[in-house]
Amino acid sequence: MEFYNEKVAYENPLLSLKVFQSQRNHDFFINWHYHRELELLLVNDGMLDVYIEDEVHRLNAGDIAIIGAKQLHRDRSLGLPMNYIVLQFDLEQFFDHSTMPYMRYFSEEKSPLSLANYIFRENEHARLEAADCIRAIFKEVTFKQIGYELAVNMIIKRLLLLIIRNDTKKVLMEGEDFDRARLRAVLDYVENHLTDRIQVEEVCKLANMSYYYFVKFFKKAIGLSFTEYVNYRKIKWAERILLTKDMSVSAVGDHIGMPNMAHFYKMFKKYNDCSPKQFQKRMLAWGRQ
Repeated sequence: MEFYNEKVAYENPLLSLKVFQSQRNHDFFINWHYHRELELLLVNDGMLDVYIEDEVHRLNAGDIAIIGAKQLHRDRSLGLPMNYIVLQFDLEQFFDHSTMPYMRYFSEEKSPLSLANYIFRENEHARLEAADCIRAIFKEVTFKQIGYELAVNMIIKRLLLLIIRNDTKKVLMEGEDFDRARLRAVLDYVENHLTDRIQVEEVCKLANMSYYYFVKFFKKAIGLSFTEYVNYRKIKWAERILLTKDMSVSAVGDHIGMPNMAHFYKMFKKYNDCSPKQFQKRMLAWGRQ
């Protein structure tokens, strides 16, 4: 089986998202591919068979399919002509300090996100509301009224909340809940010490856990390892500094506790696909448009 890694190009660097409407007049298979973005498909007219790894989902007008990050998939139009909306977004970019604990639902550590497609098959209310969200995002990105980035951010979170609250079979819960209060002190500590080099050993006592138990518990609870989470929060803070303060890139790295420039650049590129300076120029240029 041949497949390729699709690189999703974001129209607006402020939004790690791509949404478009397409019409097909052929019944060819789209080749197997994957991408790091979560994807939702909404069929407006026609019929679409969506292949997600070893699953097949037949979508008619009004139906939705969700495809997890890096899940292999392809599709084929059946009813012609066929019109549909594609929504792709980098999940991590839509989570902040207050919502990060819910990222674990979408981490796909054990269960692929496509398992949640039963929600749209069996729950008409959830399907209709999700379709409204997708159409609203498409409308916001198309017309670009002032503040549309804020609007899209809110609608994405509404869409994610819809999926979580309607997951009656708990396929995204990995069969087990957790006490978020046990990590609240740890998450607050990270936010208050982003200028420091934060070590796992330092926060184990806050959670009242041994080192090995804490590492496993945190990864399961948040969906990221503790080190990944700290790096993620530091980079998000670096992004804000680059856009709001007159500081050199090296000064920003020092300020967020990443004085090693090679490490800072590596982590920044991991989350933004560009260097800090490129990010700054791109964002400021977009803001002047």
